[in-house]
Amino acid sequence: MSERVLPEGWVEVSVGEIAEVVSGGTPKAGDPENFKVAGKGIPWLTPADLSGYGKKRIAHGARDLSEKGYASCSAKLMPAGSVLFSSRAPIGHVAISENEICTNQGFKSFVFGVGVDSGFAYYYLRSVRGLAESLGTGTTFKEVSGAKVKSLPFVLPSSEEQKVIADKLDELLAQVKNLKARLDAIPAILKRFRQSVLTAAVSGQLYSFDNANGWRDVCVGDLAALVTSGSRGWSKYYSDSGELFVRAQNIKNDVLDLDEVAYVDLPDRAEGTRTKIKEGDFLITITGANVTKCALVGMDVGVAYVSQHVGLVRWSERQYGPYLELFLKSESHGRKQLLDMAYGGGKPGLNLQNIRDVSLRLPSIEEQTEIVRRVDQLFAFADQIEQQVANAQARVDKLTQSILAKAFRGELTAEWRAANPDLISGENSAEALLERIKAEKANHKPIRARRSTAMERVTP
Repeated sequence: MSERVLPEGWVEVSVGEIAEVVSGGTPKAGDPENFKVAGKGIPWLTPADLSGYGKKRIAHGARDLSEKGYASCSAKLMPAGSVLFSSRAPIGHVAISENEICTNQGFKSFVFGVGVDSGFAYYYLRSVRGLAESLGTGTTFKEVSGAKVKSLPFVLPSSEEQKVIADKLDELLAQVKNLKARLDAIPAILKRFRQSVLTAAVSGQLYSFDNANGWRDVCVGDLAALVTSGSRGWSKYYSDSGELFVRAQNIKNDVLDLDEVAYVDLPDRAEGTRTKIKEGDFLITITGANVTKCALVGMDVGVAYVSQHVGLVRWSERQYGPYLELFLKSESHGRKQLLDMAYGGGKPGLNLQNIRDVSLRLPSIEEQTEIVRRVDQLFAFADQIEQQVANAQARVDKLTQSILAKAFRGELTAEWRAANPDLISGENSAEALLERIKAEKANHKPIRARRSTAMERVTP
Protein backbone atom coordinates (compact mmCIF):
# COMPACT_ATOMS: atom_id res chain seq x y z
CA MET A 1 0.00 0.00 0.00
CA SER A 2 1.09 3.57 -0.57
CA GLU A 3 1.75 6.13 2.13
CA ARG A 4 -0.67 8.73 0.76
CA VAL A 5 -2.78 10.71 3.21
CA LEU A 6 -6.46 10.06 2.52
CA PRO A 7 -9.49 12.06 3.63
CA GLU A 8 -11.16 10.84 6.79
CA GLY A 9 -13.50 7.97 5.97
CA TRP A 10 -11.71 6.79 2.81
CA VAL A 11 -10.03 3.40 2.80
CA GLU A 12 -7.18 2.10 0.66
CA VAL A 13 -7.21 -1.46 -0.62
CA SER A 14 -5.62 -3.43 -3.42
CA VAL A 15 -7.74 -3.56 -6.54
CA GLY A 16 -7.83 -7.35 -6.32
CA GLU A 17 -9.73 -7.09 -3.02
CA ILE A 18 -12.72 -5.36 -4.59
CA ALA A 19 -12.75 -6.50 -8.22
CA GLU A 20 -12.49 -9.64 -10.26
CA VAL A 21 -9.53 -9.35 -12.63
CA VAL A 22 -10.40 -10.92 -15.99
CA SER A 23 -7.95 -11.92 -18.71
CA GLY A 24 -8.82 -12.52 -22.34
CA GLY A 25 -8.01 -14.72 -25.29
CA THR A 26 -7.60 -14.86 -29.06
CA PRO A 27 -8.82 -17.54 -31.47
CA LYS A 28 -6.61 -18.70 -34.35
CA ALA A 29 -6.00 -15.63 -36.48
CA GLY A 30 -5.62 -17.67 -39.66
CA ASP A 31 -9.23 -18.86 -39.61
CA PRO A 32 -11.52 -16.08 -40.91
CA GLU A 33 -14.55 -17.95 -39.53
CA ASN A 34 -13.40 -17.02 -36.03
CA PHE A 35 -14.24 -13.36 -36.63
CA LYS A 36 -17.11 -11.16 -37.72
CA VAL A 37 -17.58 -7.58 -38.81
CA ALA A 38 -17.73 -5.15 -35.88
CA GLY A 39 -21.25 -5.02 -34.48
CA LYS A 40 -22.27 -8.36 -36.03
CA GLY A 41 -20.85 -10.82 -33.51
CA ILE A 42 -19.51 -10.98 -29.97
CA PRO A 43 -17.83 -7.67 -29.05
CA TRP A 44 -14.08 -8.19 -28.63
CA LEU A 45 -11.22 -5.77 -28.02
CA THR A 46 -7.46 -5.67 -28.50
CA PRO A 47 -5.20 -2.94 -27.06
CA ALA A 48 -4.94 -1.49 -30.57
CA ASP A 49 -8.66 -0.63 -30.36
CA LEU A 50 -7.90 1.76 -27.50
CA SER A 51 -4.85 3.35 -29.13
CA GLY A 52 -5.85 6.93 -29.86
CA TYR A 53 -9.37 6.24 -28.61
CA GLY A 54 -10.52 9.36 -26.80
CA LYS A 55 -13.91 8.34 -25.49
CA LYS A 56 -14.74 7.05 -22.03
CA ARG A 57 -16.96 4.16 -23.12
CA ILE A 58 -16.60 1.61 -25.90
CA ALA A 59 -19.04 -0.87 -27.45
CA HIS A 60 -16.83 -2.93 -29.78
CA GLY A 61 -13.45 -3.02 -31.47
CA ALA A 62 -12.35 -3.21 -35.09
CA ARG A 63 -13.86 -6.70 -35.39
CA ASP A 64 -16.02 -9.05 -33.35
CA LEU A 65 -15.67 -12.74 -32.60
CA SER A 66 -17.94 -15.31 -34.14
CA GLU A 67 -19.56 -17.90 -31.89
CA LYS A 68 -17.00 -20.37 -33.18
CA GLY A 69 -14.10 -18.03 -32.44
CA TYR A 70 -15.37 -17.26 -28.94
CA ALA A 71 -15.86 -20.95 -28.16
CA SER A 72 -12.34 -21.81 -29.32
CA CYS A 73 -10.39 -19.46 -27.05
CA SER A 74 -10.15 -18.26 -23.48
CA ALA A 75 -11.93 -14.93 -24.03
CA LYS A 76 -14.62 -14.25 -21.41
CA LEU A 77 -17.71 -12.08 -21.72
CA MET A 78 -17.80 -9.40 -19.05
CA PRO A 79 -20.89 -7.37 -18.11
CA ALA A 80 -21.60 -3.83 -19.25
CA GLY A 81 -19.81 -1.37 -17.00
CA SER A 82 -16.65 -3.45 -16.74
CA VAL A 83 -13.47 -1.39 -16.71
CA LEU A 84 -11.10 -2.52 -19.46
CA PHE A 85 -7.39 -2.08 -18.77
CA SER A 86 -4.68 -2.94 -21.31
CA SER A 87 -1.81 -4.84 -19.74
CA ARG A 88 0.59 -4.80 -22.69
CA ALA A 89 1.42 -3.01 -25.94
CA PRO A 90 0.84 -0.56 -24.30
CA ILE A 91 0.07 -0.78 -20.58
CA GLY A 92 -2.66 1.37 -19.08
CA HIS A 93 -5.23 2.23 -21.76
CA VAL A 94 -8.62 2.36 -20.02
CA ALA A 95 -12.26 2.31 -21.14
CA ILE A 96 -15.67 1.30 -19.79
CA SER A 97 -17.67 -1.32 -21.69
CA GLU A 98 -21.05 -0.08 -22.93
CA ASN A 99 -22.31 -3.63 -23.27
CA GLU A 100 -21.15 -7.17 -22.64
CA ILE A 101 -17.69 -7.52 -24.11
CA CYS A 102 -14.59 -9.71 -24.15
CA THR A 103 -10.95 -8.98 -24.92
CA ASN A 104 -7.78 -10.61 -26.10
CA GLN A 105 -5.00 -11.54 -23.70
CA GLY A 106 -3.58 -8.00 -23.83
CA PHE A 107 -6.03 -6.93 -21.12
CA LYS A 108 -6.43 -7.39 -17.39
CA SER A 109 -9.93 -6.00 -16.98
CA PHE A 110 -11.94 -5.33 -13.84
CA VAL A 111 -15.46 -6.37 -12.89
CA PHE A 112 -16.18 -4.35 -9.76
CA GLY A 113 -18.65 -5.30 -7.09
CA VAL A 114 -21.66 -3.45 -5.79
CA GLY A 115 -21.08 0.15 -4.79
CA VAL A 116 -18.04 0.87 -7.00
CA ASP A 117 -18.85 3.46 -9.64
CA SER A 118 -17.42 2.54 -13.07
CA GLY A 119 -16.65 6.19 -13.88
CA PHE A 120 -14.76 6.61 -10.63
CA ALA A 121 -12.76 3.42 -11.26
CA TYR A 122 -12.05 4.48 -14.85
CA TYR A 123 -10.52 7.78 -13.75
CA TYR A 124 -8.65 6.20 -10.85
CA LEU A 125 -7.00 3.63 -13.11
CA ARG A 126 -6.00 6.41 -15.53
CA SER A 127 -4.31 8.14 -12.61
CA VAL A 128 -2.13 5.11 -11.78
CA ARG A 129 -1.06 4.32 -15.34
CA GLY A 130 2.53 5.33 -14.57
CA LEU A 131 2.62 2.96 -11.61
CA ALA A 132 1.20 0.12 -13.70
CA GLU A 133 3.78 0.74 -16.42
CA SER A 134 6.57 0.57 -13.84
CA LEU A 135 5.40 -2.94 -12.89
CA GLY A 136 5.68 -4.21 -16.45
CA THR A 137 8.36 -6.70 -17.45
CA GLY A 138 9.54 -8.16 -20.74
CA THR A 139 12.07 -7.54 -23.49
CA THR A 140 10.08 -7.40 -26.74
CA PHE A 141 7.33 -5.38 -25.06
CA LYS A 142 6.43 -4.64 -21.47
CA GLU A 143 3.55 -6.54 -19.87
CA VAL A 144 2.11 -6.37 -16.37
CA SER A 145 0.98 -9.68 -14.90
CA GLY A 146 -2.39 -10.45 -13.38
CA ALA A 147 -0.83 -10.79 -9.94
CA LYS A 148 0.74 -7.34 -10.16
CA VAL A 149 -2.45 -5.81 -11.49
CA LYS A 150 -4.33 -7.23 -8.50
CA SER A 151 -1.77 -5.60 -6.21
CA LEU A 152 -2.37 -2.08 -7.58
CA PRO A 153 -3.56 0.24 -4.79
CA PHE A 154 -7.13 1.52 -5.01
CA VAL A 155 -8.77 4.26 -2.93
CA LEU A 156 -12.37 3.75 -1.87
CA PRO A 157 -14.66 6.60 -0.78
CA SER A 158 -18.35 6.12 -0.12
CA SER A 159 -20.55 5.24 -3.10
CA GLU A 160 -22.10 8.72 -3.23
CA GLU A 161 -18.74 10.48 -3.13
CA GLN A 162 -17.45 8.26 -5.94
CA LYS A 163 -20.26 9.49 -8.17
CA VAL A 164 -19.61 13.13 -7.23
CA ILE A 165 -15.90 12.72 -8.03
CA ALA A 166 -16.64 11.03 -11.37
CA ASP A 167 -19.08 13.80 -12.35
CA LYS A 168 -16.61 16.54 -11.40
CA LEU A 169 -13.87 14.85 -13.41
CA ASP A 170 -16.20 14.53 -16.40
CA GLU A 171 -16.75 18.28 -16.27
CA LEU A 172 -13.18 19.38 -15.57
CA LEU A 173 -11.48 17.05 -18.03
CA ALA A 174 -13.97 18.00 -20.76
CA GLN A 175 -12.83 21.59 -20.23
CA VAL A 176 -9.19 20.49 -20.43
CA LYS A 177 -9.94 18.58 -23.64
CA ASN A 178 -11.59 21.64 -25.20
CA LEU A 179 -8.67 23.83 -24.16
CA LYS A 180 -6.20 21.37 -25.64
CA ALA A 181 -8.16 21.25 -28.91
CA ARG A 182 -8.05 25.05 -29.16
CA LEU A 183 -4.32 25.14 -28.47
CA ASP A 184 -3.67 22.33 -30.94
CA ALA A 185 -5.47 24.34 -33.65
CA ILE A 186 -3.21 27.39 -33.29
CA PRO A 187 -0.11 26.03 -35.14
CA ALA A 188 -2.24 25.52 -38.27
CA ILE A 189 -3.56 29.09 -37.92
CA LEU A 190 0.01 30.38 -37.62
CA LYS A 191 1.02 28.40 -40.70
CA ARG A 192 -1.78 30.07 -42.67
CA PHE A 193 -0.71 33.44 -41.24
CA ARG A 194 2.87 32.94 -42.42
CA GLN A 195 1.68 31.98 -45.89
CA SER A 196 -0.57 35.05 -46.00
CA VAL A 197 2.45 37.18 -45.11
CA LEU A 198 4.47 35.58 -47.91
CA THR A 199 1.66 36.14 -50.38
CA ALA A 200 1.42 39.80 -49.42
CA ALA A 201 5.20 40.18 -49.49
CA VAL A 202 5.80 38.88 -53.01
CA SER A 203 2.72 40.50 -54.56
CA GLY A 204 3.57 44.04 -53.41
CA GLN A 205 0.83 44.23 -50.76
CA LEU A 206 2.95 44.09 -47.62
CA TYR A 207 4.53 47.48 -48.16
CA SER A 208 3.53 50.33 -50.47
CA PHE A 209 6.40 51.66 -52.58
CA ASP A 210 6.39 54.79 -54.68
CA ASN A 211 7.71 52.88 -57.66
CA ALA A 212 5.97 49.56 -57.11
CA ASN A 213 4.92 49.53 -60.74
CA GLY A 214 8.59 49.39 -61.60
CA TRP A 215 8.96 45.75 -60.54
CA ARG A 216 10.44 43.83 -63.47
CA ASP A 217 9.29 40.48 -64.86
CA VAL A 218 12.00 37.83 -64.72
CA CYS A 219 12.53 34.08 -64.40
CA VAL A 220 14.66 32.27 -61.84
CA GLY A 221 17.00 31.32 -64.67
CA ASP A 222 17.63 35.04 -65.36
CA LEU A 223 18.82 35.53 -61.76
CA ALA A 224 20.83 32.33 -61.32
CA ALA A 225 24.49 31.81 -62.04
CA LEU A 226 24.00 28.04 -61.59
CA VAL A 227 21.07 25.62 -61.47
CA THR A 228 22.19 22.05 -60.91
CA SER A 229 21.66 18.85 -58.93
CA GLY A 230 23.75 15.98 -57.58
CA SER A 231 25.21 13.26 -59.77
CA ARG A 232 23.72 9.78 -60.01
CA GLY A 233 25.68 6.84 -58.68
CA TRP A 234 27.14 8.62 -55.69
CA SER A 235 26.16 5.72 -53.44
CA LYS A 236 29.51 4.11 -54.27
CA TYR A 237 31.18 7.01 -52.45
CA TYR A 238 29.17 6.65 -49.22
CA SER A 239 31.41 6.62 -46.18
CA ASP A 240 31.31 6.74 -42.39
CA SER A 241 33.23 10.00 -42.58
CA GLY A 242 34.30 12.54 -45.14
CA GLU A 243 32.33 15.37 -46.70
CA LEU A 244 28.66 16.08 -45.90
CA PHE A 245 26.17 14.69 -48.39
CA VAL A 246 22.93 16.69 -48.29
CA ARG A 247 19.87 14.61 -49.21
CA ALA A 248 16.21 15.48 -49.60
CA GLN A 249 15.50 14.37 -46.02
CA ASN A 250 17.88 17.05 -44.76
CA ILE A 251 15.43 19.75 -45.89
CA LYS A 252 12.71 19.78 -43.23
CA ASN A 253 10.08 22.45 -42.68
CA ASP A 254 11.87 24.57 -45.29
CA VAL A 255 15.13 24.73 -43.34
CA LEU A 256 18.40 22.86 -43.72
CA ASP A 257 18.60 20.19 -41.00
CA LEU A 258 22.00 18.56 -40.59
CA ASP A 259 21.22 16.52 -37.46
CA GLU A 260 21.17 13.27 -39.46
CA VAL A 261 23.59 13.37 -42.36
CA ALA A 262 25.35 11.02 -44.72
CA TYR A 263 28.95 11.33 -45.81
CA VAL A 264 30.82 10.79 -49.06
CA ASP A 265 34.50 10.25 -49.66
CA LEU A 266 35.30 11.47 -53.17
CA PRO A 267 38.52 10.13 -54.65
CA ASP A 268 38.42 12.75 -57.38
CA ARG A 269 37.53 16.23 -56.11
CA ALA A 270 36.53 17.29 -59.62
CA GLU A 271 33.66 14.82 -59.39
CA GLY A 272 31.86 17.12 -56.98
CA THR A 273 32.95 20.59 -58.07
CA ARG A 274 29.64 21.34 -59.77
CA THR A 275 27.51 20.19 -56.82
CA LYS A 276 29.53 21.61 -53.96
CA ILE A 277 27.38 23.75 -51.65
CA LYS A 278 28.31 27.34 -50.81
CA GLU A 279 26.88 29.74 -48.28
CA GLY A 280 23.99 31.64 -49.89
CA ASP A 281 22.96 28.74 -52.18
CA PHE A 282 19.31 27.79 -52.42
CA LEU A 283 18.35 24.10 -52.19
CA ILE A 284 15.11 22.54 -53.48
CA THR A 285 13.97 18.92 -53.22
CA ILE A 286 13.21 17.77 -56.75
CA THR A 287 11.88 14.22 -56.25
CA GLY A 288 9.57 12.37 -53.88
CA ALA A 289 6.66 13.21 -51.62
CA ASN A 290 8.38 16.34 -50.28
CA VAL A 291 9.15 17.83 -53.69
CA THR A 292 9.53 21.68 -53.62
CA LYS A 293 10.69 21.82 -49.99
CA CYS A 294 13.49 24.32 -49.92
CA ALA A 295 16.09 26.03 -47.77
CA LEU A 296 18.54 28.89 -48.02
CA VAL A 297 22.05 27.95 -46.95
CA GLY A 298 22.49 30.75 -44.47
CA MET A 299 25.81 29.73 -43.01
CA ASP A 300 29.03 28.03 -43.98
CA VAL A 301 28.37 24.28 -43.79
CA GLY A 302 31.93 23.33 -44.66
CA VAL A 303 32.61 20.94 -47.52
CA ALA A 304 29.25 19.53 -48.59
CA TYR A 305 27.57 18.23 -51.74
CA VAL A 306 23.96 17.77 -52.86
CA SER A 307 22.44 14.44 -53.84
CA GLN A 308 20.65 13.79 -57.13
CA HIS A 309 17.34 14.47 -55.36
CA VAL A 310 18.26 18.04 -54.42
CA GLY A 311 18.40 20.99 -56.80
CA LEU A 312 20.95 23.73 -56.14
CA VAL A 313 20.44 27.33 -57.25
CA ARG A 314 23.28 29.83 -56.97
CA TRP A 315 22.19 33.41 -57.48
CA SER A 316 24.14 35.73 -59.74
CA GLU A 317 23.79 38.33 -56.98
CA ARG A 318 23.84 36.83 -53.51
CA GLN A 319 21.71 39.69 -52.20
CA TYR A 320 18.77 38.29 -54.20
CA GLY A 321 18.73 35.24 -51.91
CA PRO A 322 16.58 36.37 -48.96
CA TYR A 323 13.77 37.78 -51.13
CA LEU A 324 13.80 34.88 -53.58
CA GLU A 325 13.62 32.51 -50.62
CA LEU A 326 10.32 34.15 -49.64
CA PHE A 327 9.04 33.88 -53.19
CA LEU A 328 9.92 30.21 -53.65
CA LYS A 329 8.43 29.28 -50.26
CA SER A 330 5.15 31.03 -51.05
CA GLU A 331 2.43 28.47 -51.68
CA SER A 332 0.53 30.99 -53.79
CA HIS A 333 3.48 31.92 -56.02
CA GLY A 334 6.84 30.16 -56.37
CA ARG A 335 5.94 26.84 -54.76
CA LYS A 336 2.65 26.75 -56.62
CA GLN A 337 4.45 27.10 -59.95
CA LEU A 338 6.86 24.33 -59.06
CA LEU A 339 4.07 21.99 -57.94
CA ASP A 340 2.13 22.73 -61.14
CA MET A 341 5.19 21.76 -63.16
CA ALA A 342 5.96 18.58 -61.19
CA TYR A 343 5.55 15.42 -63.25
CA GLY A 344 4.76 11.86 -62.22
CA GLY A 345 1.89 10.77 -59.96
CA GLY A 346 3.12 8.45 -57.22
CA LYS A 347 6.60 9.96 -57.03
CA PRO A 348 6.45 13.52 -58.39
CA GLY A 349 9.60 15.18 -59.68
CA LEU A 350 11.04 18.37 -61.11
CA ASN A 351 13.75 18.87 -63.66
CA LEU A 352 16.24 21.73 -63.58
CA GLN A 353 14.51 23.56 -66.42
CA ASN A 354 11.33 23.66 -64.32
CA ILE A 355 13.26 25.58 -61.68
CA ARG A 356 14.73 27.98 -64.26
CA ASP A 357 11.23 28.64 -65.68
CA VAL A 358 9.66 29.89 -62.42
CA SER A 359 8.58 33.47 -63.16
CA LEU A 360 8.22 36.42 -60.81
CA ARG A 361 8.05 40.18 -60.55
CA LEU A 362 11.26 41.38 -58.96
CA PRO A 363 11.45 44.57 -56.86
CA SER A 364 14.59 46.65 -56.52
CA ILE A 365 17.25 45.54 -54.03
CA GLU A 366 16.17 48.32 -51.65
CA GLU A 367 12.56 47.16 -51.80
CA GLN A 368 13.59 43.52 -51.39
CA THR A 369 15.53 44.43 -48.25
CA GLU A 370 12.57 46.24 -46.70
CA ILE A 371 10.14 43.45 -47.60
CA VAL A 372 12.42 40.83 -46.06
CA ARG A 373 12.80 42.94 -42.93
CA ARG A 374 9.04 43.22 -42.51
CA VAL A 375 8.50 39.52 -43.11
CA ASP A 376 11.18 38.68 -40.55
CA GLN A 377 9.44 40.95 -38.07
CA LEU A 378 6.05 39.32 -38.58
CA PHE A 379 7.52 35.81 -38.55
CA ALA A 380 9.32 36.59 -35.28
CA PHE A 381 5.95 37.61 -33.83
CA ALA A 382 4.44 34.31 -35.02
CA ASP A 383 7.41 32.41 -33.55
CA GLN A 384 6.80 34.03 -30.17
CA ILE A 385 3.16 33.00 -30.24
CA GLU A 386 4.13 29.48 -31.30
CA GLN A 387 6.51 29.18 -28.36
CA GLN A 388 3.86 30.45 -25.96
CA VAL A 389 1.43 27.87 -27.37
CA ALA A 390 4.02 25.10 -26.96
CA ASN A 391 4.56 26.13 -23.34
CA ALA A 392 0.80 26.19 -22.75
CA GLN A 393 0.42 22.75 -24.38
CA ALA A 394 3.06 21.34 -22.06
CA ARG A 395 1.20 22.72 -19.06
CA VAL A 396 -2.14 21.39 -20.31
CA ASP A 397 -0.60 17.95 -20.89
CA LYS A 398 0.29 17.88 -17.18
CA LEU A 399 -3.04 19.35 -16.11
CA THR A 400 -5.04 16.14 -16.52
CA GLN A 401 -2.76 14.19 -14.20
CA SER A 402 -2.76 17.09 -11.74
CA ILE A 403 -6.57 17.13 -11.64
CA LEU A 404 -6.70 13.34 -11.25
CA ALA A 405 -4.21 13.51 -8.39
CA LYS A 406 -6.31 16.16 -6.63
CA ALA A 407 -9.44 14.07 -7.12
CA PHE A 408 -7.95 10.99 -5.49
CA ARG A 409 -6.57 12.98 -2.60
CA GLY A 410 -10.14 14.09 -1.93
CA GLU A 411 -9.44 17.75 -2.75
CA LEU A 412 -12.25 18.11 -5.31
CA THR A 413 -14.93 17.00 -2.85
CA ALA A 414 -13.80 18.50 0.47
CA GLU A 415 -16.75 20.93 0.56
CA TRP A 416 -19.18 18.19 -0.51
CA ARG A 417 -18.05 15.95 2.38
CA ALA A 418 -18.48 18.80 4.87
CA ALA A 419 -22.00 19.43 3.57
CA ASN A 420 -23.04 15.75 3.45
CA PRO A 421 -21.74 13.94 6.56
CA ASP A 422 -24.64 11.49 6.52
CA LEU A 423 -23.62 10.22 3.06
CA ILE A 424 -20.13 9.24 4.19
CA SER A 425 -20.84 7.71 7.59
CA GLY A 426 -22.57 4.71 9.14
CA GLU A 427 -24.07 2.39 6.55
CA ASN A 428 -22.98 4.83 3.84
CA SER A 429 -19.33 4.84 4.90
CA ALA A 430 -16.48 3.46 2.83
CA GLU A 431 -15.74 0.92 5.57
CA ALA A 432 -19.29 -0.44 5.40
CA LEU A 433 -19.10 -0.48 1.59
CA LEU A 434 -15.87 -2.47 1.70
CA GLU A 435 -17.45 -5.10 3.93
CA ARG A 436 -20.40 -5.47 1.51
CA ILE A 437 -18.02 -5.79 -1.46
CA LYS A 438 -15.96 -8.46 0.29
CA ALA A 439 -19.08 -10.42 1.26
CA GLU A 440 -20.42 -10.27 -2.29
CA LYS A 441 -17.03 -11.23 -3.74
CA ALA A 442 -16.80 -14.26 -1.44
CA ASN A 443 -20.09 -15.58 -2.83
CA HIS A 444 -19.43 -14.58 -6.45
CA LYS A 445 -18.60 -17.20 -9.07
CA PRO A 446 -15.65 -16.13 -11.24
CA ILE A 447 -16.36 -15.23 -14.85
CA ARG A 448 -15.52 -18.10 -17.17
CA ALA A 449 -15.73 -18.68 -20.89
CA ARG A 450 -19.43 -19.34 -21.29
CA ARG A 451 -19.22 -21.10 -24.60
CA SER A 452 -22.67 -22.61 -24.77
CA THR A 453 -24.52 -19.36 -24.06
CA ALA A 454 -22.26 -16.83 -25.74
CA MET A 455 -24.60 -15.81 -28.53
CA GLU A 456 -27.58 -15.64 -26.19
CA ARG A 457 -25.78 -12.79 -24.41
CA VAL A 458 -25.26 -10.69 -27.54
CA THR A 459 -27.96 -8.18 -28.34
CA PRO A 460 -29.10 -8.63 -31.98
